[in-house]
Amino acid sequence: MSKRSQAVAGEVRLGAALIKAGLQPELAALIQDLPCKAVEADSRRPFREAGIARNEFFFVESGILAKYKTDGAGRRQIIALRFAGDFVLPRDTAADYAIQAIVRSRIVIVQKADFDRAIDTHPELARFFWTMTQRHASIGYEWLLNCGRRDSTARVAHLLCELAERSGVDPAERRLANPFTQQQIADITGQTSVNVNRVFADLERQGLIRREGREILFEDWDEMRRVASFSSTYLQ
Repeated sequence: MSKRSQAVAGEVRLGAALIKAGLQPELAALIQDLPCKAVEADSRRPFREAGIARNEFFFVESGILAKYKTDGAGRRQIIALRFAGDFVLPRDTAADYAIQAIVRSRIVIVQKADFDRAIDTHPELARFFWTMTQRHASIGYEWLLNCGRRDSTARVAHLLCELAERSGVDPAERRLANPFTQQQIADITGQTSVNVNRVFADLERQGLIRREGREILFEDWDEMRRVASFSSTYLQ
C-alpha cells in the first residue's frame, strides 16, 4: 500500500481497524499491503451511483458514508452508514444502491480482483469478512425495526444513541458532534425534515438533550436510551 500522510483526527487506518476487529495481524498486513488508492469523497455529490458495477472494496479511513436508495418519486432513504473503520465489500453484480458521503470522507479503494485473490488464498479472511457482514446485517435489522415500529421521537433518539456508540463517544463525559443535517436524519428515519425539527425540540423540552450549535449534550442518557428502546448489543 502506498505511503500516505500521517493519520488525522478521527482517521482509522485499514490494518489497525482489521486487527481491532479481530483479524490476525499478518492477515491484516496482507490486506493493508494490497494495491490501492485513497480518495476524498465530497458530501455534495454521490460517491458511487446505483446500477454501476461495484468491483471495488471500499474502506472508510475518516468520515461517514451512507448507502441510499430512491423511490419512484425520487425520495431518498438512507439504508446504512459506514463509519471510520468500516468497509463496503465488492459485488459480482451492479449494486442497487448508491453511496454518498455524509461529511467529507477519506476512502481507501482496492480493486475487486486483488481483494478476491487475497480471499481465495487465505480462507480465514473469508470467515472474518463474513462475520463483519453479519454485524452489518444486525444493524440493518435494527434500522428496519426502528423505521417500521418506533414512533418519530424514538426513531431520532435511537439514531442519536447509535451515533454516540459507533462514534466512540462517552455521553456522560463528552459532547456528541452531530454530523447530520436535519434532512439526512429525515432520510435515515423515514420522516420529513420539518418533523425531525419538531422531534429535536421535543427531546429538549423533555430534558433529554441540549443543543449547542452542531453539538448535542445528553442530559439524561439512561432516559434517552429508554425512550429509544436502545440496546447496543446489535452493534457487537
